[in-house]
Amino acid sequence: MKYDMQRRNTNIYQVKKIMEKLKGSAKKQLRGLAHHLKPVVMVGRNGVNEQLTASVDAALKDHELIKVKFLEFKEEKKEMAQEIAVITKSEVVGIIGNIVTFFRQHPQTERRKIKV
Repeated sequence: MKYDMQRRNTNIYQVKKIMEKLKGSAKKQLRGLAHHLKPVVMVGRNGVNEQLTASVDAALKDHELIKVKFLEFKEEKKEMAQEIAVITKSEVVGIIGNIVTFFRQHPQTERRKIKV
C-alpha cells in the first residue's frame, strides 16, 4: 500500500519553511539528547490519522523531544514524518532506521526543558 501525500493536502512549501527553523548545530545537539530516548508513539497500519497526530502533539507538549517508530509504511516514513511535523508544528530532527525524532519547544518559556 503506497502512501499518498497529496491525499493528505500537505503543502511541501510548509514543510520546507518549518525545516528552516533549526540550524544544523541545533539539530545535532538535539539528536545527541534524543539518543537515549525510547519511542513514545508507534505508527501502525492506520498511518497518519487524527488519533496519531493527537498522540504526537500531546507527547511533544509534555516532553518537547520525542521519538516515533514506524511499524508500517517504512518506505514512506520521510513523507509521513514531514506531514506529522506540519500538522503538529514541530520539526524533524533526524531519521535513523524506522525511528523519527521530533522537536517542538514548549510555548511557555518557564516550562521549557531543552534550550536551543
